[in-house]
Amino acid sequence: MERTRLSLYYLATYLPFAGLALLLVPDFAMKLLFSNRTYDDVFPRLAGAVLLALWVLIVQIIRHRVEALYPWTVIVRIGLSAVLLGLFVYSGDPFFAVIFAVVFVGVLLTGTIYLWERGSEPTQAG
Repeated sequence: MERTRLSLYYLATYLPFAGLALLLVPDFAMKLLFSNRTYDDVFPRLAGAVLLALWVLIVQIIRHRVEALYPWTVIVRIGLSAVLLGLFVYSGDPFFAVIFAVVFVGVLLTGTIYLWERGSEPTQAG
């Protein structure tokens, strides 16, 4: 599962940048992510803090090689992708489409590699 673990570096790379941007400079971050709406800065800052918390968890999953959680990183992002797509359709704000694209690239990357590695593992006789 080494390649699956390495695919999680994608998450570990974008989460702190997005988290810090939303937490510290929410208006700039929203413009950078193509938002066409004006939001109060409280919820983007909260989202930034949540992204930073998720980053810590992902880094620890990578660091400790917690293979049991690898598929859950995909499952959770699939659910998040569905919500982001729904929010884009509901609001028409391209911000949600951009975030969906970033998250879904990770879903495809980790999911594909995980399924490939799981299928190539030798079966153990019981």
